[in-house]
Parts: sequence; C-alpha cells; structure tokens
Amino acid sequence: MAKLPILTAPDPRLKRKSAPVERVDDEVRWLMDDMLETMYAAPGIGLAAPQVGVLKRVIVLDIEREGTSTGPIRMANPEIVDVSDEDATSEEGCLSVPEHYSDVERPARVTVRYLDRDGESRDLACEGLLAKCVQHEIDHLDGVLFIDRISALKRNIILRKLVKARKEKEREAAEDDAAAAPRSRRKV
Repeated sequence: MAKLPILTAPDPRLKRKSAPVERVDDEVRWLMDDMLETMYAAPGIGLAAPQVGVLKRVIVLDIEREGTSTGPIRMANPEIVDVSDEDATSEEGCLSVPEHYSDVERPARVTVRYLDRDGESRDLACEGLLAKCVQHEIDHLDGVLFIDRISALKRNIILRKLVKARKEKEREAAEDDAAAAPRSRRKV
C-alpha cells in the first residue's frame, strides 16, 4: 500500500467528472487500499479517487473513529438510489479544502448501491454521519466540492484563503531550495 498525495482546491482536476469502473479488478482494489491508507494518514473519514488525482468512480470511508462502527467501506460506482424527504444540516470539512468548514444541507437518509471490493453489488442504507459522508464523497465523483453547496460569498472567501496558503507554501519551498543550493565561489 502507498500513501497518495491529496489534491487541494482550487485544483481543476477536482472539478472533473469521474469515469465508471468497468470491473473491480486488482488495480481497483489496490487503489481502494491506497486510498484508505491515505485517508487514515490525513486523517479523514472519507476519500474519493479524484482527490488523489484518479478520475474513477471509487470512494472509501470509515467512520468508526467518529462513534459509529462501520469499519472500512470500499465502493466502486456508488450511486444514490433512494433519499429521504427529510433534510439535515451539519458541518462539513474536506481533505481537499483543508482547515475550512461550513454547514451543508443534505438528505438525512440515503440508500446507496455500489460494487464492493469483490465486485459484488450491494445496497447500503445510510443515516446520520454515514449518510453525510457518502453523499459528500459521491459529490467528488461528479466534480462537486462541499463549498459548491454554500453561498458564493463564503465559497469565494475560502478559495481566496486556499490560493493564498498555496502561494505561501510555494514561496517557502522556493526559499528552502535557494538556501539548500550550493553557493558558487566568487573571485575577488
């Protein structure tokens, strides 16, 4: 297994729609396992393949650490097949939008159909944190971030902060590279 780099907004790859998985083979299973390792290391409770630069309809989640015991769940081609009439609003964050959170309204309960790690079709009824997490990760597969579900004003503030943080990080990296470069000898 390998830890993968997580893309952060406003990376344009996060806005692209993912392609369906033709079948769950060893390559898809390795991707799922690498994504789980990456998610745990981040740490997070869900991760979608586009967040690691892979435009395939694959998500992983594990909300066991949040008081609910699901264990790791690996999904290929997840699709929501039923939603409740009732909505729930709760705070969301995202590994691709680090250190930013906002309230998002979503259906309180959903049923998701997907292919598991063995390629078997499954349906999973979700509510609470699991419902929120599944919907959040499926949004990633369609190029939607949680900040696309909040006001334009809040979204723009968050994106400006992310761009500023990225520029600062790049500046610091350039300074580190310059400091590490050997100094040439000057003739006096």
